Amino acid sequence: MIEKGETYLVMGLLDPDSIAFAIGRKITEQGGRVIYTVQNERMKRLLFDRNKKLSKEEKEKLEIRFCDITIEEELTDLFSDIESLAGIVHSIAYVNPKTGLGENFHTDAIEDLKNGFHISSISLASVTRHATNSLKKPSSIVTLTFDTKHVYPYYNWMGVNKAALEAVVRGLARQHGQDLIRVNAVSAGPLSTKAATNIPGFTELSQTWNNTSPIPWDTEKDKEEVANAALFLLGNYSQKITGQILHVDGGASITGGQLMPYEKA
Repeated sequence: MIEKGETYLVMGLLDPDSIAFAIGRKITEQGGRVIYTVQNERMKRLLFDRNKKLSKEEKEKLEIRFCDITIEEELTDLFSDIESLAGIVHSIAYVNPKTGLGENFHTDAIEDLKNGFHISSISLASVTRHATNSLKKPSSIVTLTFDTKHVYPYYNWMGVNKAALEAVVRGLARQHGQDLIRVNAVSAGPLSTKAATNIPGFTELSQTWNNTSPIPWDTEKDKEEVANAALFLLGNYSQKITGQILHVDGGASITGGQLMPYEKA
């Protein structure tokens, strides 16, 4: 359960359709205070402010800070202004879709790959390093990943980044156990978000899930189930869980081959 009155930082807000917002909304419903971060003011104006799913009044109630996690000074400023956090949600990932995704795994856009690796993987360690003094004891950090046991078409270098992210989770969990800071990840099935629209072949990926997940998967509604899992890892019922990857994907990640007709719901 979320601690009522405690503060949680949800990093990586894009718009009201994002997983970050789904998690933040549930934290608020359970009585927590949520501070969201957006990369910069331009991103907020383009993606969040123009979205019509929330009223002007609902948007104005949200606490939003700006932070580009690739800039050390911005991370320093963010956490110097926050004294006590019960948990952090890291919902940040990026790779240039023109060079890191698509039909061909190979690319010579090395700088693009480095930038994507920094944002998608290294940033979790950067956030944790800067946040350590702001986090309570005990506290929790939760990030979001995607099945790294299989290779999916089009996903290419983001798959590499997610595998690295999971290794970072384990390294941080070992490092910060002494600080009573838990670090875990939720591995979600494909979800319809603004970020997902940049993945070539997302529709095909969703269809693949329909053929492999024993429990039917809904790319829209199941954001709620992913958010529920994140809240579990943030809350008091997961005090002895750290360094783990919790799969919330309808069981697709453990299924060999496609479901037989008699296995489908």
